[in-house]
Amino acid sequence: MGRKSIGDQELALLQYIAEQGDASAGEVAAVFGESRGLARSTVLTMMERLRAKAYLKRRQVDGGVFRYSTTTQQDDVVRNAVGSFVEKTLQGSVSPFVAWMSQRTEVSDDELAELESLVATLQSKRKES
Repeated sequence: MGRKSIGDQELALLQYIAEQGDASAGEVAAVFGESRGLARSTVLTMMERLRAKAYLKRRQVDGGVFRYSTTTQQDDVVRNAVGSFVEKTLQGSVSPFVAWMSQRTEVSDDELAELESLVATLQSKRKES
């Protein structure tokens, strides 16, 4: 994982900006920040940290306002966040996650099919090596 890890709040902010396509700090602060009780300065600091970590890029438009957009697909960001969580919090073991999944009472048919496909892929890779 080449990029620095991000926290839950940063991940939520990235997802918000990805949904918007691009946004100014003021726009993000007005909707995303306000709903979470975050000051505009806090939102701007988070956006600049994400830019320093190469998750966001910015471009200056007329009037000197910066518009921020994501540098990567949302799926990649989430995958990296999950990978970081497994490595740092679970010390690389997926067993706690599997135990948590087994206790979930609501798993959709699509999620179950995705899990079955993943297990089949992992088994196939294991046989190849």
